[in-house]
Parts: sequence; C-alpha cells; structure tokens
Amino acid sequence: MATSPAQGQIHHWLTLAQAPGLGPTTIAKLVRRFGSAEAVCLASPSALEAAGVKRTAIAALQSPDPKRLDAALGWAEQDQAHILTPESPGYPRALTELSSAPPVLYVRGDPAVLAEPQLAIVGSRHPSPGGVETTRSFARHLAELGLVVTSGLALGIDAAAHEGALETGRTVAVLGTGPDRVYPAAHRGLAHRVVEQGALVTELPPGKGPEPRNFPRRNRIISALSLGTLVTEAAIESGSLITARYAAEQGREVFAIPGSIHNPVARGCHWLIRQGAKLVDSVEHILEELAPQLRPLLDQTPRAAFAASVCVPSGDAGDGLDPDHQRLLDAMGWDPIAPDELIARCGLPAGEVASMLLLLELTGHVSSHPGGRYCRCGNGGQPGG
Repeated sequence: MATSPAQGQIHHWLTLAQAPGLGPTTIAKLVRRFGSAEAVCLASPSALEAAGVKRTAIAALQSPDPKRLDAALGWAEQDQAHILTPESPGYPRALTELSSAPPVLYVRGDPAVLAEPQLAIVGSRHPSPGGVETTRSFARHLAELGLVVTSGLALGIDAAAHEGALETGRTVAVLGTGPDRVYPAAHRGLAHRVVEQGALVTELPPGKGPEPRNFPRRNRIISALSLGTLVTEAAIESGSLITARYAAEQGREVFAIPGSIHNPVARGCHWLIRQGAKLVDSVEHILEELAPQLRPLLDQTPRAAFAASVCVPSGDAGDGLDPDHQRLLDAMGWDPIAPDELIARCGLPAGEVASMLLLLELTGHVSSHPGGRYCRCGNGGQPGG
C-alpha cells in the first residue's frame, strides 16, 4: 500500500521523536536548520554530526525502529485516535510558540478542542474537602461559560477540575504517560468521559508508562495550551507550582485562590500571590483579566464555542439569548446604567449580573462606560456600537 504524503510526514516526525538523545528543543532546532522533518531524517551522517547530533541518534534516524513506528501508527488507527505534528492543520497554534514544542502529539478524542479558549486548573494531589469543592465549582462555572478546562488527570485538584468541567462543558487532560495508559488507574472511567467531552493529549508514545520525570515535563503543555493557569490549592512543594512557573515564563496569566493561613495546602497559593499571581475569589475576576485575550478569539471564529455557550447569536443583539441574559438586556433599556440599579431592576443576584455583563460585553451586546456604567449596543451584537 502506498504511503500518503501526510503519513510520510508523520513517519518522519515519529522518527525524530523516537531518536535517543533528541529532545523537543533539539528537534525544533534541527528542523529549522534543515528545513523540514523529512530533510533532517534524510540528511547525511556528516551533516547531522556537524549539526551536533550524536552518533546514536544519527543511527536511529538512518534506521528507525520499525516496531516502535508501527506501534504508534497502529494506535492512530483506533477510533477517536489522532497523531498531530507541527505540520498538521490541527496542531495547536499555542504550542508552536514554545521553543520545546512537542514534535508529536497523540490525541484521543476531539482534536478541535485544542484550538478553543482554555484555562488550566491545577493543584495539590492531597487537597482539603473545601479545596475540592472550590475547584469543582470554578471548573463547572468556567466550562458553562464556554472555556475549556485543562488539567493533568492526577489525583486531587486535577480530578476535581475535570469532574466539574464535565458537568457543564468540555475538558482537556494532558497525560504524563503514553496515550494508551491511564495514570492513576483509578481514573480510567474519568479518562473515558474526557474523551467523550474533550480530549486526552500526550507527547509520549504508546506503551510509555508513568515515570516521575515525565510529569513536570507535561506541565509546560498544560500551561501553554491555556490562556492562564489557576492554582486552587497547593503546598509549597506541589508540582502545580511548576505549571504556574511555566505559565509565567510563557507570558500566560497566573491566578491563585487564597486559603487559611493554617492550611498547609494553601501555602503554595499564598507564595504565588506574593510572587505576583493574581488573587481571585470568583470566576468574574478571572474573566476580567482574560477579557482582552478572549475578545480576539471570539473575533477569529464565528462566535466560537465561548459565545455559543452563552447562546449569543450572530444576528441582532438579544435574539436567541437565554432567558436570564434577555431579561438583563430588557432591564437595561438604552441609556447607561449602573450595575446596582440594574440589579434592582431585574432582581438577579449581584454575582450573576456581574458575570452576565462581562460576557455580554465580550460578545458585543453591551459596552462599558465611564463611572462603571453599562449601555446596550445597537449594532447587531457587534463590539464598538
């Protein structure tokens, strides 16, 4: 059977990813130097040696292990299984910004979810009951608003983030194992649900089991996929602080929820806040910080999943909104109005009004005015009217 161009490209990227001693950063440098993954694999030993490639890696590029290649390609023949490379249309643009961009991504589920606006939620593997409930609540609300919640499928906060998101929306789990392994094993059922409502993602090949060194490594992917990282509860030695550090280095937002000074799994959050992370105690605080980034994302797609999640139509302002959003717009009238007066008019809780106003502003149904007032737009739901 003839090999398609796409299969040939994947074959070359797999060869690079499986060569000993070649990490993502080195592979990216080689591809830039030679022009493509194929060119690297077809380069002469002398040219590769001149580029600093060691002989063991050169031998692997010249004669790749067919069993390992077949295992990866065979895995991709399963239902809902995909292999993405930097040359694939569905490879997340956010990851291409990394100097250590994964040369290969194994995705189980819907790869399109990787292009949607995401927020990472991470934290302790041994959280308090309150930390679990807070995490689920934040994830549930954020997912309901249309953000994809991304985490690492670990015990504790990660699991709570995925569970909360699955109640109302979509979630992505970045694994520290191969795509055919679930760690911890107790999360197999959760992993199956993630596949149905999002995606499992890993840069590690099929058959790769859990190794301690791979979990910090996967954290750079969690943070890079996301607009920001929220740490809900973490001890000082928590691996979630590594994710937060990656997020800061990648220019992403870092959020932390404060806790009791007597709670040891709140100290990591307090440390992050002292280092400049944004203290949050509501979803609205996160949305306010992300608003400048969310607006361009809405403009890039026809209202995208984020807008669709709040029933925002592409037609006239107000048409097709859910009852509460329509009720809020009706209460506004057409003159600038303060939130307190709007709350009194519509009878909705203050927190819900604040959240709805922010979303309606993001999607162009209302605009903010000096003095903290809001005004209904009259230009068909487009921003700037």
